[in-house]
Amino acid sequence: MPIYAYRCDECGFTKDVLQKISDPVLTVCPSCSKEAFKKQVTAAGFQLKGTGWYVTDFRGGTAPATGTASGTAAPAATSSDSGSSAASTPAPAAAGGDKSST
Repeated sequence: MPIYAYRCDECGFTKDVLQKISDPVLTVCPSCSKEAFKKQVTAAGFQLKGTGWYVTDFRGGTAPATGTASGTAAPAATSSDSGSSAASTPAPAAAGGDKSST
């Protein structure tokens, strides 16, 4: 459940309230009992849990040589790499010949 910050426009009373998303917005100030209690816009706070890649995993060291921590493949080499002529070489024909003619 998220924690919402509320502030009264009349008396300045502030309170953090643990509410469900479906709960109605509070309007009555618990301090002065006026209908000036409003929800404030605040930065979202969250905590990452479990296994995964974090920005601090490789601080001060280098990334492992086998792939990446997220399990995705490393990006392919670009045509600007020196000594690479693989991009201009056509792909070999498929084995078994052309099966489109009958």
